Amino acid sequence: MRVAVDTNVLVRAVVRDDAAQARVATKVLTDAELIAVALPCLCELVWVLLRVYAFQAEDAAAAIRALMATGNVAMNRPAVEAGLLVLEAGGDFADGVIAYEGAWLGGDTFVSFDKRAIALLKAQGQSTRLL
Repeated sequence: MRVAVDTNVLVRAVVRDDAAQARVATKVLTDAELIAVALPCLCELVWVLLRVYAFQAEDAAAAIRALMATGNVAMNRPAVEAGLLVLEAGGDFADGVIAYEGAWLGGDTFVSFDKRAIALLKAQGQSTRLL
């Protein structure tokens, strides 16, 4: 089976706070021929791990990297790497993903009211503008 996973499946597999759901999630992920992981799913996963389960940023990044290392996972790897760069620099995973995808879609300058996102992305060499 080729599956597109929802965030809650990944949360159960990572956090294992509900034993029954964790078993089901793990079985689906283990048995799948392909696991398609959408960018919004990963943005939600990082947010849930940090805000709900009080993971440290490096632990959330490690969970994403472990998922990326799985042979049957399909995701937009360059966008995920961009998100991880910002997360590991102390920012928001989603900001890195948004900046990457915006550039991919043709935007040449990332604009935001978020001072931290602007500073982190600028430090990575991206064109930014604080509004």
